Amino acid sequence: MTKVVIIGGGPGGYEAALVAAQLGADVTVVERDGIGGACVLTDCVPSKSLIATSTRRTYVRESPSLGVHIHGTDDKAAVGVDTDRVNSRIKRLARAQSEDTRARLVKEGVEVISGEARLVDPHIVAIGDQRLRADVVLVATGAHPRELPTAKPDGERILTWRHLYDMEELPEKLIVVGSGVTGAEFASAYQSLGSEVTLVSSRERVMPTQDPDAAEVLEQVFMRRGMTVLSKTRAESVVRTENGVLVTLSDGRTVEGSHCLMTVGMIPNTENLGLEEAGVRLGGGGFVEVDRVSRTTVSGVYAAGDCTGVNMLASVAAMQGRIAMWHALGEAVAPLKLSTVASTVFTHPELAAVGASEDDVRSGRIDGRSVTLPLNTNPRAKMDELNDGFVKLICRQHTGIVLGGVIVGPRASELILGVSIAVQQRLTVDDIAHTFSVYPSLSGSVTEAARSLMLASPE
Repeated sequence: MTKVVIIGGGPGGYEAALVAAQLGADVTVVERDGIGGACVLTDCVPSKSLIATSTRRTYVRESPSLGVHIHGTDDKAAVGVDTDRVNSRIKRLARAQSEDTRARLVKEGVEVISGEARLVDPHIVAIGDQRLRADVVLVATGAHPRELPTAKPDGERILTWRHLYDMEELPEKLIVVGSGVTGAEFASAYQSLGSEVTLVSSRERVMPTQDPDAAEVLEQVFMRRGMTVLSKTRAESVVRTENGVLVTLSDGRTVEGSHCLMTVGMIPNTENLGLEEAGVRLGGGGFVEVDRVSRTTVSGVYAAGDCTGVNMLASVAAMQGRIAMWHALGEAVAPLKLSTVASTVFTHPELAAVGASEDDVRSGRIDGRSVTLPLNTNPRAKMDELNDGFVKLICRQHTGIVLGGVIVGPRASELILGVSIAVQQRLTVDDIAHTFSVYPSLSGSVTEAARSLMLASPE
């Protein structure tokens, strides 16, 4: 029986463990904080639970346009937020998800050990004084928030997102440093909850790695709802004041707030694991170098998830872990294909994307064409009074094979699945155009976009 030891119990680790157990391996998972790792306990599950609350409040506050009146003249007072109940719920959900996942592993015969592990050599894992021999090792240790030396988090006023759920009160004036996906999500959420939010962006626009049209829509929504966006400037320092924080920017300006949330990247958890001593090569920033089947530079040692720096998403971590076990245990496996990965920014509205971008078409990297349909032309969107967003579909110029898409709108994370299937299975716009969609539905815009591309004559 093949002995598999997995260091880290997040999505990359526990999904790998389930695959290995189902294939008959003897599997041990070593996790220091709790099964589910940071994804479940402090990052993805808690943040999306917070966003669920903020989204609900936004719907209630904007419901007068549908004829639903909120009693009272001050909607902030009428639609309040109980921070203690919100955070208690978030922590309860995170613990429950962790316990459920641990129970699933145990049911499948996986041994779970609490503790910190390190490689002694490629086939021996140490947990304190205990030694585990392994035929296959998977490193899935994740990453942690990057900290700036001039803005050290204290957990009270200067925060990383892992401190948010211990706050006793909603931040009155929150300054979010960093306008990538994480910064945009929390800025959107806390604005919706009732905080006065300032978002500091080092680039010309928020979310610079996302579709420019989508990012522009969301930035306009942010500002329309009262957010202050400071572009093309960086936070040089963040210091505590008597009643809050003072952020000094690279352009000389200063911003005062009650709290500051730092969202300036991630650092891989690869220190003190014995990786380099065992021959595992680390790349730039300390990330583990892996190939498309999750192999490191040492035979029998694999890696998955955020510690590899490969598209830092829970879904990618889980797939990397599964691929590692399929490959290690002799199953047929297709290498990881990042061009089929769907991603979502959980702002309100959401931004979801998959596959090729419109920039790929404009730059000539792919021979394609695209169409963009505003969401406010969709019948269901009109009924729901939804005015912000669009559906963008990209296909190959002559064959019509779907190459990618972008959706901005409510539940875009759900709507993108149809486009993801089309990209994964190399369907054509004709295939989508001839597929029934519900009327009325937001997904109807996907089939309508496909019909537009089907009818369009390639140049």
